[in-house]
Amino acid sequence: MKTFIAALTVLTLFSCGSGKSTDTGSEVDSVKVDSPTFNADSAYAYVERQVSFGPRVPGTDSHKACADYIQRSLNHFGADTVIMQTGEVTAYTGETLPMKNILGRFYPEADRRVLLLAHYDTRPWADNETDENRHAQPIPGANDGASGVGVLLEIARTLQNNDPGIGVDLLFVDVEDYGDSNGWTLNDETWCLGTQYWVNNMPYGSDTKPMYGILLDMVGGKGARFYREYSSEQMAKGINDKFWSYAMSSDHSDRFVNSVGGSIVDDHLFINRAGIPCIDIIECNNPDTGSFAPTWHTLNDDMENIDRESLGAVGQVVLDVIFNEKNS
Repeated sequence: MKTFIAALTVLTLFSCGSGKSTDTGSEVDSVKVDSPTFNADSAYAYVERQVSFGPRVPGTDSHKACADYIQRSLNHFGADTVIMQTGEVTAYTGETLPMKNILGRFYPEADRRVLLLAHYDTRPWADNETDENRHAQPIPGANDGASGVGVLLEIARTLQNNDPGIGVDLLFVDVEDYGDSNGWTLNDETWCLGTQYWVNNMPYGSDTKPMYGILLDMVGGKGARFYREYSSEQMAKGINDKFWSYAMSSDHSDRFVNSVGGSIVDDHLFINRAGIPCIDIIECNNPDTGSFAPTWHTLNDDMENIDRESLGAVGQVVLDVIFNEKNS
């Protein structure tokens, strides 16, 4: 996971949130939801399984084991098509890294479809540890990586026996968290290397792209609350409005704040630039840090700090969105 750029009249670099979130000023309509129930315990188990492999740093055995696990899971859950996109990318360090993006497609014959995505790799360095001697250690990545994947795998399991009436593509992107932690800007392309590779090699034509995308990143933190991410609001406001209308009418409305937070350098920026409106659902404005969760890029990003209720809140709203899309 990358950095946060506070949303002000002019974008300048701050720590996440900085107390500068602003109300959207838009009304949120009550929405009648008719969708399957999201199983947070199941999503938690998928997070735990990923963490059991160890840090999923690109090029390691743990990383390969996790990619194989995701592929097997998609096949097991009945994805109509599973596409493994492999290649090499060059990190800002000059290293050449193996890259594998994984796309599971459900109901590919549907004309209308949505894209859900998360990254499964983990940060090679715990560079937010207070002890600099620990910076070279890779993080466990329970929240920053595994949480979004866990939610997507549970959605895949749900889709196995429940037809939403639209197509759903689940994209698991690689080499997201290998970026340069110095001098972030919204034009920083050292992050999200797998997504950048994917948008240059998308399996879509100009008339077959998904209607929109929803990125899940760091959605499992304890007591997490979610703000409207600034760039999502600027680049895909209609999708943000749609998501928040379901969130605010759900049983989890206390987890979602109908105010704009800061801007994140994340995979959704590159999806938007590829012509697919995409929002980022990510914890920010944490009350303890004014930024991301306290475990961000530390060795405490482990299962002890994963919250089933956070996973369940995000997963349920995503299901509400996609299962009501056919009536939109």
